[in-house]
Amino acid sequence: MSESVCDSNVENLLPSVVVLLAAYNGITYIEQQLQSILQQKNVNVTVFISVDLSSDNTYEWCLSFAKQNLNINVLSYGERFGSAAPNFFRLVKDVNFSNFDYLAFSDQDDVWFLDKLSYGIKQMELNNAEAYSASVIAFWEDGTERLIDKSQPQREFDYLFEAAGPGCTYIYTSKAAGLIKKYLNTFPELNDFVLHDWLAYAILRHNKYIWFIDSVPKMYYRQHDLNQVGANFSIRGKVTRVYYILSGQAFGSLKLLASVLDIPSIQMTSRMGLFKLALKSRQLRRRRVEQFLAFMALIFYALIGPHK
Repeated sequence: MSESVCDSNVENLLPSVVVLLAAYNGITYIEQQLQSILQQKNVNVTVFISVDLSSDNTYEWCLSFAKQNLNINVLSYGERFGSAAPNFFRLVKDVNFSNFDYLAFSDQDDVWFLDKLSYGIKQMELNNAEAYSASVIAFWEDGTERLIDKSQPQREFDYLFEAAGPGCTYIYTSKAAGLIKKYLNTFPELNDFVLHDWLAYAILRHNKYIWFIDSVPKMYYRQHDLNQVGANFSIRGKVTRVYYILSGQAFGSLKLLASVLDIPSIQMTSRMGLFKLALKSRQLRRRRVEQFLAFMALIFYALIGPHK
């Protein structure tokens, strides 16, 4: 048997992974990210890119890059999504991933370790998990690096109040990703949900899918002025998060989740319901300090927030 035939047989035995990449004005960093995806070891990778209406030539560059790489696909262009979440939702709904073993999310500006996917899939197998996320190494242009540890123990209702970490670390089985697609198609209101990684975590955790959060980082998480969320180490990031909570936007998202997921024990529409929820604050976030902040935010919103 020839060496090329042997190589082909080995490749056919490797896990197939479809990577969904949402891009916007990404010309500065997207090539480095895509190269790190294409060089993934011990997996067969296919990439689908959705480019939000941009003011640079990201879309044209992606088309040119796809012509040189047959496993790169670029979706139709021209729609303005306005943020990462609806762009990812578009990818989940429009891409047929039923014939792949796994699905992963990717930002446009990070750098993956070459075993990011194969290592994550191995951890899923070891932990009998349908979904995976991990800690990351945040890095800045000046060379500064910082570990963001997301592997604190999961709580009963943490999925209603936070994501499982940066969405760019997420890997799902095709079955788990199919459930997210089903929810997006069944509940159109979810297409306006604020964060795709939070929503995906909530859907799967609520439906009793095992989600493994790994302490081992397998990617560099780029930090720059154009990050929509980022690592929130800066004063501006912290102020933005506090404003988001106190403005009521976060509670609007919580109410939508509790409604769509039909969780009768979570009552967000009355002061008494919010007070009772505050008493469960240890089950609402994974970090202890954020459990306290959740308690304070719920009490604050119960006292001054709008109620029906």
